[in-house]
Amino acid sequence: MPTILEAINSRSSKRAFLPKPVSKEIQEKILKAAGMSPSGANMQPWIVYAVSNQKVLQNIGDAIIQKMNSGVEHDQFIQYYPKTWINPYKKRRIETGVGLYTLMEVGRKDIEKRTKLWHDNFRWFGAQTVFFIFTDKVNIDEAQGAILDCGAYMQSILLAAKEFGLDTCPQGSTTEFGKVIANVLKTPDNLALLYSVVIGYADEDAKINSYQPKRVALEDSVTFID
Repeated sequence: MPTILEAINSRSSKRAFLPKPVSKEIQEKILKAAGMSPSGANMQPWIVYAVSNQKVLQNIGDAIIQKMNSGVEHDQFIQYYPKTWINPYKKRRIETGVGLYTLMEVGRKDIEKRTKLWHDNFRWFGAQTVFFIFTDKVNIDEAQGAILDCGAYMQSILLAAKEFGLDTCPQGSTTEFGKVIANVLKTPDNLALLYSVVIGYADEDAKINSYQPKRVALEDSVTFID
């Protein structure tokens, strides 16, 4: 069993999974643990749809890809990425993308391969289960606290998964098509999708799973005041 620090330091987003289901019992244990995450005023604003039905996952993916193919760039409840990219964040984004595409030998002009890699997000990288995390729209109406709380909830899922030998990939790509996902799942009108987490058994032989983007040095993000 990994220690907490080992789980944090060894975790990375995986983009190829084995077609092996995650039992409902394990899902429940992970989500129960994640439910212990802190939240302002103990709101516990996360509302989760844990989807293992392959037809439903197929329908969600199809709907998103169809929307993309129609020229729609996003159909979302919240804006995930900055509308204006500045450095150092722009540089990190570019380096991360270049590193992944270089590893997978995908050229800048190879539109077919680049599109497939992007569509793989919505085929869930072959995983059998996806957690879709929503919150009540009123929680994020001119307020951001619930988004922060649901971020802590995400990290709890990612770390708890390691306890069971599982890997994950948190997805901002689905944030950009949150309304499409809500429509397919027929969620109540008061809910807004924040993100999703693909969870399953990573394909250790898949080259793409060897990718580990760089992290900045401690001094680049932390100021100590002694």
